Amino acid sequence: MNNVLQDKATRRLLAAILFLFLLSILFDLADAWNHSQKIQELLLTQNRAVASSLLELGVSEEDAAQSLTNTAATPEGDRLLAKLGFHENTDSWYIPALSPSKTLTLLLKSLLLFTLLSAALLRYLLLQNRLQQKAIETVSAYTTGNFDSLLPQTGEGTLYRLFGSINHMAAALKAGQEAEHHTKEFLKNTISDISHQLKTPLAALSMYNEILLEEPDRPDTVRAFAQKSEAAIERMKTLILSLLKIARLDTGSITFQKIPCPLTTLLDKALEPLTLRAKTEKKQIHLPKNPAGTIHCDPAWTTEALGNLLKNALDHTPEGSQITILTEQSPLETRIQITDNGPGIPPSDLHHIFKRFYRSSSQTTPGTGLGLPLAKAIIEGQEGTLTAQSPPGSGASFTLTLPNLTKP
Repeated sequence: MNNVLQDKATRRLLAAILFLFLLSILFDLADAWNHSQKIQELLLTQNRAVASSLLELGVSEEDAAQSLTNTAATPEGDRLLAKLGFHENTDSWYIPALSPSKTLTLLLKSLLLFTLLSAALLRYLLLQNRLQQKAIETVSAYTTGNFDSLLPQTGEGTLYRLFGSINHMAAALKAGQEAEHHTKEFLKNTISDISHQLKTPLAALSMYNEILLEEPDRPDTVRAFAQKSEAAIERMKTLILSLLKIARLDTGSITFQKIPCPLTTLLDKALEPLTLRAKTEKKQIHLPKNPAGTIHCDPAWTTEALGNLLKNALDHTPEGSQITILTEQSPLETRIQITDNGPGIPPSDLHHIFKRFYRSSSQTTPGTGLGLPLAKAIIEGQEGTLTAQSPPGSGASFTLTLPNLTKP
């Protein structure tokens, strides 16, 4: 009850109802006074009638005045009034001129109405106070990061619309909290991955540097380990750049600029840095001559994804292998398939190849384990898909699919 009366608006409402009740009482009292005036007028009229009757019967004015002003009662007078039905036990309700029924009825109605109205208002205020206390507890829980409870939205009115808005705000805060937690976990895992992956090349560089310091007079040794140091540095640079790109993609800090790109231009740019390597390793890359059509994508990022897929094919095929690129377009999407005739991917590894740093136990080729995850992140960031198939003994095939039209 004290919580209810603490609200200023509630106190004003109760004061207004009390004022209306007192005003109603005043009206009832005014009506009672008016009723008494009518009774006085009626008594005066009766006295006039009695005086007139006495004078008409020949009673002198002195005797008539004495009769009207006399306050002493006689037994004869009491008997006469009793015959007429007027005596001390006569109920005033049967005397219209003196009946207080109207005034009492109005007073009782006012009192009953005030009681019922007060009870209904008190019940409403208690229910509202209970609802508000629950809202306070729920919102307080939100401030501590607990979003298990929601405010009721089953009713109608401004209060429930406010509860609905608070629930929407709580959902947004919960999503933000989860995103923040995900970001922290991602940063934690990324830092752990970088630390773990840099240990090997850093240890190698330290060892190479010790050898170089110990063998300053042997040019061949210096040259050989200098080349190994350069390779380790290049691997570290590739690793760090790939991790940074994946981190930017995961956090949504990259906006892909989708434009119509000719397939020929896109594939030529992806192949350009790998042509010399393929020739050196005596591997053939078959590309359809002047593939027709365009693809809606971010040219720079999509070129990098295609380059990673081609590099992966070169890394996992022996000398003299063949890599085939096929393109297919429909009104809705464009597919680019890169297939090699190498040993393929073991069934136990097929579902893990897009995981970061994943390397099969049977794999002997160098690599960071980030090329395929980066390619998948780039394609999915453009609302596309990247899948892999590897039938036993038939090499590996990667299919890149991108929609032709950007979504509105």
